[in-house]
Amino acid sequence: MSIGVLVMAYGTPSSREAIEPYYTRIRHGRPPTPELLHELTDRYQQIGGTSPLAARTADQVSALAARLEERHPGLFDVRFASKYEPPMIEDIAPGFAADGITRVIGLVLAPHSSSMSTDQYFERARASLGDTVEFLPVDSWWDREDFVEVMADRVSRALASLPADAAEMAEVVFSAHSLPIKILEKGDTYPDQIRESARRVAESLGLARWDTAWQSAGRTADPWLGPDILEVLRTKRESGVSHLVSCPIGFVSDHLEVLFDIDIQAAELAREIDLHLVRTASLNDATDFIDVLARVVEERA
Repeated sequence: MSIGVLVMAYGTPSSREAIEPYYTRIRHGRPPTPELLHELTDRYQQIGGTSPLAARTADQVSALAARLEERHPGLFDVRFASKYEPPMIEDIAPGFAADGITRVIGLVLAPHSSSMSTDQYFERARASLGDTVEFLPVDSWWDREDFVEVMADRVSRALASLPADAAEMAEVVFSAHSLPIKILEKGDTYPDQIRESARRVAESLGLARWDTAWQSAGRTADPWLGPDILEVLRTKRESGVSHLVSCPIGFVSDHLEVLFDIDIQAAELAREIDLHLVRTASLNDATDFIDVLARVVEERA
């Protein structure tokens, strides 16, 4: 009997027309204001009209399925579902039971866990799989040695792209998606995971100059985790840093938060303050990253 693998990701609007309903779902039924919708549409336009996230995620899922099939022919049945854009979790999860699969591994394409992110995926998956299916969620995988090695490789390559004298003095700033501060009231360890994740990568490379930052905070009345990456860039420049590597350690694909928030917004600020900024390459469907995901699945089976 095959073991199901439900790979889940946030999702992204598939077209300009899909932006409003997509953000309405994220905002729990509240449509974005005309001003916010205009700003969001403009951001997508600046990165090409739509985000490449859907294609990148499809490539990741396809590569993972191929790797697992190569290692364990016929054992794993890999399917993809999104949190906010069709096909959604509720569309895909019931199909496992319908096909007679009784064990399903849940894998979210996010290394770190949180009550406001991965936990919500798992709750929806459990509810949709039904009582006949044993659900085996992968809570997080940021602390795996092989994932640390992959991220260290990307940081090392980014540093190597700098002039030798600059690389020695450059600072690395690891960033992740901000969340509302209220998660701390629940004892959420997400901020600790990000900091420790960054520390492990920095330590593996012997980095003396590194820091963490938050990015892509939402616009709600509640405060969000900080400091924001733009604030950190300003602070670093004021302290004399001239070369900086941005490593969005909380993300595994090219998407709006990387291509706009860092490659456009942060890069624009860096030019204004005369800070040389480079970003680590996104993992996407790179072989070493897919190998990590395959091992994660194998060990949970």
